[in-house]
Amino acid sequence: MADRNVHGEDLAACSTDPTTGFERDGCCGTHPGDRGRHELCAVMTEEFLRFSRERGNDLVTPRPEFDFPGLDPGDRWCLCLGRWVEALSATRDRRLPETTVPPVVLEATNEAVLDTVDLETLEAHAYDG
Repeated sequence: MADRNVHGEDLAACSTDPTTGFERDGCCGTHPGDRGRHELCAVMTEEFLRFSRERGNDLVTPRPEFDFPGLDPGDRWCLCLGRWVEALSATRDRRLPETTVPPVVLEATNEAVLDTVDLETLEAHAYDG
C-alpha cells in the first residue's frame, strides 16, 4: 500500500534536489529500518540548521559516505520526527525564534507523524510557499 500524507492523500515527493528520504528516493516514506523516522518534510531555515548542529546533528556539512550533500536554508528535507519535535519544544521552553521550527510541507509529510504530532500543530507550521 502506498504511503499517504497527513491529509490522507498520496504522499508527494519532498525533494529530489537534494535527494532526500531514508532510501534517497525523494519521499518521506516509512521504513522498518528507519529508527530516526525521517517522515516529516520540512524547509530548512538558518535557525533550525544552527539548532540541529548545536544538538550534535550537523546538517550543513556534506557527508558523501552517507550520500548526504549538506543542506542550505530553503532546501527541503525529510527530517527525523524527533528533531522537529525537539525544535518545537525548544521554541516554547527556551523562547527561541519561531523560525527554529522549520516549516512543514504537508503534502509531502507522512501520515505516520500523526501518532506524535497532531494535525493542528503541523498546520500551524505549514510551509506557505
